[in-house]
Amino acid sequence: MLLWLVLQAAVTDLALRRIPNVLVLSGLLIALLLHAMTGPAGALLTTWLAGLATGFCLFLPLYALRGMAAGDVKLMAMAGAFAGPAAALQIAMLACLIGGAMALAITLVNGRWRILWRNLRTILKPMLLRMAGMPLLPVPLPREASTGGIPYGVAIALGTATVVLQAHR
Repeated sequence: MLLWLVLQAAVTDLALRRIPNVLVLSGLLIALLLHAMTGPAGALLTTWLAGLATGFCLFLPLYALRGMAAGDVKLMAMAGAFAGPAAALQIAMLACLIGGAMALAITLVNGRWRILWRNLRTILKPMLLRMAGMPLLPVPLPREASTGGIPYGVAIALGTATVVLQAHR
């Protein structure tokens, strides 16, 4: 069920660049029902709620920094609700690796690598100078500094599929 839901989210994210709330809410309810029917009474807290919170909290900082859309955070929370907190951590780590590779590929294909390097210099220069002892404030990037968005639902779906299929071998 989880694989079907993240596949739908990935396809929708590719086509429309959004992940529907109805898909995420349906997935959360299905995960809740499955945990209630198949596990002990404590499974609702230890697996569903802890997985939901883990997935949500892992990607929430990226949303707060404008590096990810809210739908991606909610999708990761849904995947965590199905898989539990430990698997949610694995899914998030894989999604970050896959998403980073996708971002680099899309940036290179779109010819926006100069913007990427400029942004990295803008962020890293004050940080490195502060580490060397110079008291400099961080420099925020302007909104127009983005090299473009990526359909992160695809990365979450691939990370989820990898973790789930590996667990069932």
